[in-house]
Parts: sequence; C-alpha cells; structure tokens
Amino acid sequence: MDEVQGCCVSRRDVLIAGAGTAAAAAAPAADREPAMTMGTIVQLTLEVNGQSHSVDVDTRTTLLDLVREHLHLTGTKKGCDHGQCGACTVLLDGRRINSCLMLAVMAPGAKVTTIEGLGTPQQLHPLQAAFVKHDGYQCGYCTPGQICSAVGMLDELKRGVPSHVTADLAARPLLSADELRERMSGNLCRCGAYSNIAEAITEVGGGAA
Repeated sequence: MDEVQGCCVSRRDVLIAGAGTAAAAAAPAADREPAMTMGTIVQLTLEVNGQSHSVDVDTRTTLLDLVREHLHLTGTKKGCDHGQCGACTVLLDGRRINSCLMLAVMAPGAKVTTIEGLGTPQQLHPLQAAFVKHDGYQCGYCTPGQICSAVGMLDELKRGVPSHVTADLAARPLLSADELRERMSGNLCRCGAYSNIAEAITEVGGGAA
C-alpha cells in the first residue's frame, strides 16, 4: 500500500524526497574538495646532506616520503610507517628522529642527514665501516636506520644526555651494555643481528658491550 492513511504523501514520495536531500547535501562537499586539495601544496626549503633543496610538497607528506619520493634518497627505509621499527631514522639538526612520524613542513630550514650523507663507498663513516667489519646486518633493510640512530646515540652520550637506565644523573653516562641496549631499543632488526650491531657500535663508541 503506497498511501499512508490520512495523508496525501506516499511512501514513495518520502523516499524520493530523502534521496534528493542527501544528494543536495553532498554536492557542496564535492565542490569544495578540489580547492582543498590545491591548497595543500606548499614550497619547502631545507638542507639535506649538505645540499639545499626547494620542493613543492603536499602538507600531508612525511619527511620520510619527501626524502625517498621527492629527493630520491632511498637509503632511508620505510618499515612499519608507524614509528615502531626505526628503519626510517635520520638526523634532524643532529638529533635522531623517526622520519615517518614527522611532516616535512615541520622542518623548514632544517639540516637533515640521511645514510647517504654520512659516508661514501670510498670513504665510509666509522660506524659504516664497523658494521661491515662486524657483519652488523643480514638483509640490510634496517641498517641505514641502525647506523643513523647509533650516530645520534653516541652524540647523546658525548653530550651527557641520560637515558632511562642511567643510574647517576649527575655523572656523564658511559657506553655500557645496558645503556647501548636501552638507547638502541627503538631500532629493530628482524634478522636478529643485535650482537654484531652492539659490537660495531661499541668499537666506535668505546665501551663494554
């Protein structure tokens, strides 16, 4: 029965009117979408591995994707993309960060160092050479992040920055086995080469691991 008793409007008319209202409500949002997309592109200037770059980038682009997709520096790896594995670690103004968790537009004028900026095949960074010597990698996917994180970690020790396991906050922390494990805990190696990684870092940093 199409007619509602005592009313001149049928169920079919109500459904048609409802569909039309929904379509009308959706139309303004669809009209606005292109303008919003166009408005997300900004120009960003920053220094990567000692070279200045000016790029047009979407404001939603992470620093990791900027480095890999825009600057084609693919040494930095995308692992979990959630800041949990450390494969994307780079140095930002000398401080190690997970580049997958940082928007590129948050680093205007910053100095970024990736694994490509630490050394070359002809002149390796001491940590790169130590990783080779101690076989601190297997598949190698996590290695760039491990090395960048180790560089940042050794600098933290040099500056006297304490960690969660530092017993005496008034004394300069040393590169003990506990300190090394704690400070490198954010960098995962799915191949399990942790003992070799620890030996490589210890040789360069000087400590007992």
